Amino acid sequence: MPIGKLVQIKTPLGLPPVVIPADNPPTAETIALGRRLFYDPILSSDNTVSCASCHSPQSGFSDPRPVSEGVGKKLGSRHSPPVVNAAYYNVQFWDGRAPTLESQAEGPVQNPVEMANTLTTVEQRLNADPSYREQFAAAWGAKPITYEMVEKSIASFERTVISGNSPFDRWKYGHDKNAVDASVKRGYIVFTSPKKGDCASCHTVGEKYALFTDNEFHNIGVSVGGDAGDFTDVGLYAVTHKEADKGKFKTPSLRNVATRTPYLSDGSLKNLKDVIDFYIGAGNSNPNLDPKIHVLDFLSGQERSDLQAFLNSLTGEMPPDAGPPEVARTQVGTR
Repeated sequence: MPIGKLVQIKTPLGLPPVVIPADNPPTAETIALGRRLFYDPILSSDNTVSCASCHSPQSGFSDPRPVSEGVGKKLGSRHSPPVVNAAYYNVQFWDGRAPTLESQAEGPVQNPVEMANTLTTVEQRLNADPSYREQFAAAWGAKPITYEMVEKSIASFERTVISGNSPFDRWKYGHDKNAVDASVKRGYIVFTSPKKGDCASCHTVGEKYALFTDNEFHNIGVSVGGDAGDFTDVGLYAVTHKEADKGKFKTPSLRNVATRTPYLSDGSLKNLKDVIDFYIGAGNSNPNLDPKIHVLDFLSGQERSDLQAFLNSLTGEMPPDAGPPEVARTQVGTR
């Protein structure tokens, strides 16, 4: 368990309280340590790649590239999902293979096309660094640094990277009639109405808050290729090995969606208009296509424009202390 001063994670307008695991309550010390680790390339085998390399605050804590580059410029196969509001997901990664933010922090370090490192090597490096030894002692007590401390610290920081109080939130939950314009209000109707876009059937909106995800998995026709309609990425199937799960991916939250191009698990769509057109055309046909995906060509040009305006209204405020700390910035590229 961490030591130090317990902190309450502030919840912005439009979001529920963050669920905290009993064995990893956030403290000022673990959050600060996790923030430093998130931006430090010390986690990668050649000291060139940090968590922020693929989850950049300048790009909505996502990656502006379709797929991310790891050590040695190796390319991954999926677009990096955003860290913003990841605290509200039931599972992590597009295929849900990590049950918690803590366990998620292990995968990229060991992935040969991402950080290409080992957890043991990370432990050795951190134990050999006097400043890290001091900071870990303040957060976890005076004892050898383990990767469990690393992943719990990173997870505690990531639970603070939450964004709400968007124009939509101020209108919907703050009851400020002037927070958004008429186009956004019309777009909300397109988004929520079962007779229109019905987007909210997966990107949920509640009466008190909106996660904009159902925390489920759906096949919308991503990564379907070839004449036979084979999947270039099987998605959830890689975890469950159930035929019905081929091509299913986790529903991403739409909060701050306008700030994090490109889109989809393969990064194949460049802008929000392309995303809207993709759904209007019912994605790509395949045997597992979700029944909720159907042609929406009855939506008028005005309705499509209003829908995009609504999506733009979901850009919220970021916590002021989510960017790289001074200590992390001075270390990048110096190891």
